[in-house]
Amino acid sequence: MMESAYVLINVLPGQTFNVKKLLEEIDEIKTIDACWGKPDIFARVEVTSQEALTKLVLTRIHAIEGVAQTDTHLVYTLEE
Repeated sequence: MMESAYVLINVLPGQTFNVKKLLEEIDEIKTIDACWGKPDIFARVEVTSQEALTKLVLTRIHAIEGVAQTDTHLVYTLEE
């Protein structure tokens, strides 16, 4: 079962285009939306585990030049 999350990404001024292009190279990132205001980018990711999510955010997304900060929100299913 895949885990889904939204990663909200704040980018340094003038770096949004470059950061978006580098995010597009990461297979686990399914959608990337640049937005006005903060955060600058909303990315939806799908990973195999929460550990994989941690590695993705901390070692791959944070390593991109121009990424200033992230805020990650794990998606869960509501059961009635």
